[in-house]
Amino acid sequence: MAKTKIAKESNGEVTDVTTFKKEKVATPVSENGSFSKETYLYWYELMLRIRRFEERAGQLYGMQKIRGFCHLYIGQEAVAAGTISALRAEDPIITAYRDHGLALAREISSNECMAELYGKATGCTKGKGGSMHFFSKEKKFFGGHGIVGAQIPLGAGIAFSEKYLGTQNVCACFFGDGAARQGALHETFNMAMLWKLPVIFICENNEYAMGTSVERSSNVVDISKLGLAYDMPSLQVDGMRCEAVHAAIAEAAERGRRGDGPTFLEIKTYRYKGHSMSDPAKYRSKDEVEEYKQKDPIETTLATILHHHYATMKEIEAINQRILDEIDASVKFAEESPYPDASEIYRDNYMDQDYPFLTD
Repeated sequence: MAKTKIAKESNGEVTDVTTFKKEKVATPVSENGSFSKETYLYWYELMLRIRRFEERAGQLYGMQKIRGFCHLYIGQEAVAAGTISALRAEDPIITAYRDHGLALAREISSNECMAELYGKATGCTKGKGGSMHFFSKEKKFFGGHGIVGAQIPLGAGIAFSEKYLGTQNVCACFFGDGAARQGALHETFNMAMLWKLPVIFICENNEYAMGTSVERSSNVVDISKLGLAYDMPSLQVDGMRCEAVHAAIAEAAERGRRGDGPTFLEIKTYRYKGHSMSDPAKYRSKDEVEEYKQKDPIETTLATILHHHYATMKEIEAINQRILDEIDASVKFAEESPYPDASEIYRDNYMDQDYPFLTD
């Protein structure tokens, strides 16, 4: 484990704090069957990074530093954290346009993510994707998709490729409760079960597809039941707890690696903000939001850490400060980075470098 020294601003005291990386929690469950100290600290740090990044993104959007659409992940961090701790780095991930949290979880750097929000050339898609289209071939993070539900058949296609190549990798395909209404889901579920594809279909059900609740948009409010029509193993998961998410993802991943085919998980979570930055979220009560905040995954994870004496408050404060410093540095990086050159509009559109129908 790498260690980072952090200066406490109040009295100048320096504290050693461990930086928990994904590879350091490769065995997340301890010998007694519970999750390890390293896992809880990893979850806490990762979720805090996502939360602080998203809070800053919201502020910068209000300052018009970030333009276009912007969909924040605040409240849903346990889904990303529990998923990543259960997967291997080689397992591909694909998601919808609420993609910042999963991108950070997959260790696309805060600098690359913030620069992409700014539309800068140093961003993870060279400033050409923006908030909705994060991507990293190196990290096996395949978007960020703006068309509702489009990533569902694409996720199955990625899984088909992994099976064809014999990699033993499993694709995690994320979508929202609104995308569960798309016809492509049913076609994909049928094919994925028929071909026993190594894919985990994950519905992040935050209860409001844009501004419409599930109860108002579907006769079937238990979304997990959609998989049963295809004999696909399907279940609901508490998305406000990293432990529950990790356990469900780990079991589904093992099923896929064995060659037993896909799993459908409806992960029940909640977003504290509107659908996007332009959404005032007047379709729900303040009491409802506050009720869910009582289950905040960062706070409950912190409570577990302190209860088991996995870290002192002094160490937690140092982690908090380090994350704030990281996000501050990412904003500075984005501000100082150049915009893409105009010629970039012709690049990265086609695999063929000499494609004859697109020239500059």
